[in-house]
Amino acid sequence: MYVSHLQLVDFRSYESALLELEPGVSVFVGANGQGKTNLVEAIGYVANLGSHRVSSDTPLVRSGAARAIVSTRVMRDGRDMLVDLEINPGKANRARVNRGAAGRPRDVLGIVRTVLFAPEDLALVKGDPGERRRFLDELLVSRAPRMAGVRSDYERVLKQRNALLKSASSQLRRRATPDLSTLEVWDSHLAETGAELLAARLGLVEELRPLVARNYAGLTESGGPAVPTYRCSAIEEGIEVPRDRPRLVTLLRTAMEDARERELQRGVSLVGPHRDELHLRLGDLPAKGYASQGESWSYALAFKLSAFDLLRADGDDPVLILDDVFAELDTERRGRLAERVRDAEQVLVTAAVGEDIPEELDGARFGVRQGVVEGE
Repeated sequence: MYVSHLQLVDFRSYESALLELEPGVSVFVGANGQGKTNLVEAIGYVANLGSHRVSSDTPLVRSGAARAIVSTRVMRDGRDMLVDLEINPGKANRARVNRGAAGRPRDVLGIVRTVLFAPEDLALVKGDPGERRRFLDELLVSRAPRMAGVRSDYERVLKQRNALLKSASSQLRRRATPDLSTLEVWDSHLAETGAELLAARLGLVEELRPLVARNYAGLTESGGPAVPTYRCSAIEEGIEVPRDRPRLVTLLRTAMEDARERELQRGVSLVGPHRDELHLRLGDLPAKGYASQGESWSYALAFKLSAFDLLRADGDDPVLILDDVFAELDTERRGRLAERVRDAEQVLVTAAVGEDIPEELDGARFGVRQGVVEGE
C-alpha cells in the first residue's frame, strides 16, 4: 500500500498543496517551520483521525479559514481509493470515499494505514501512562477499525459513570444521601465495554512483546532486554490477568465493588482500562527514569517498528513515516534504522538537513520552503 496523491486545502500553513508520490523513499527537506511536517501529519490524520502533534482539530485549520480538506489517493491491492476528509472545528467532520456521499469519518478507518515516528513519541517511554495506552488503542484500531467503536463506547460509559460519581461525592460532602440507583447499571456497562477493550489490549501486548525485544536489540547494543508488561488496575500486580471476556467482566465488576467507597469519596472511576499501565523494563530496571536518552529513543523506535511488523503481517505494508527522527539519533542508530526500514513499500521522511538522512534511504527528494513543495 502507498499514498500516490495528497491534496491539501487550508490545512495548517497550506492554503493549497498538491503532491504526487511514488512507492519507495520520499524525503522532505526544509528548515524548521517551513511546512514539511504538515504534509506527513495530514497523511497520518487520514489514517488515525487524529494528529500526532495536537489533541484537537482547531490548529489543523489555516488561520482565517473555516475548514480544512485533506484528500489522499491510495494504491492498495492493485486498485486505488480516494479518501476526502473535511475538518470542521467545533462541528462534525465529514468523509467521502471515491467521491461518494458524505459519511462519518470513522468509516474511512483502515483504508490508509500508517506507522509514524516523531520526536513526540519519546513520550512512549518517558511520558505518563496515557501515552502508552493511546499507542495500544491506536494500533488496535489500525488493525481492526471496529475497535474505534469499542473505544468510543467505553469512553462514553466512563464519562457517564464519572458524572454520577462526581455528583454523589458532592452530595456526600454536604451530608446528603446520594441517589445511586443507576450506578449498578453503569457498573455493568463499564465492565462489558471495558472487558472487550482490555482483552484486545492484552492480546496485542502478547504479540508485541517478542517483536519489541527483537527490534530493540536490532537498534542498539546497550541495555536490554526490552520487556513490556501490561498492568491491569483491577488486579494485584504479579497475578496473571485472564484473557477471556466473561472472566474479565467478572474481574472488573468485583474490582469496582471493592473500590466503591474510594470512588464515592473521590468522585471518579478508579478501575478499568483507563487506569491501566503498560510497564516498560530494560533489563532489571524500569525504563522510565533509568534508560539513557539513546536507550529511550531505541525503545520508542522498537515499539513503532513492532507496530509496522504487525500491520505488515496482517496483509500489506503500512506507510512508514519518519518525522524529524534522524537528527535525534547518533550515527550508529541512524544506520541501523535505515537498514531496517529500507524495504518498506513506502517511506516518508522529513529532515531539516538533508545530510542527516543515511545513504540507505536514497530516494525522491522534495524541498519545502514557506509552504511550497518542489522536487529536487
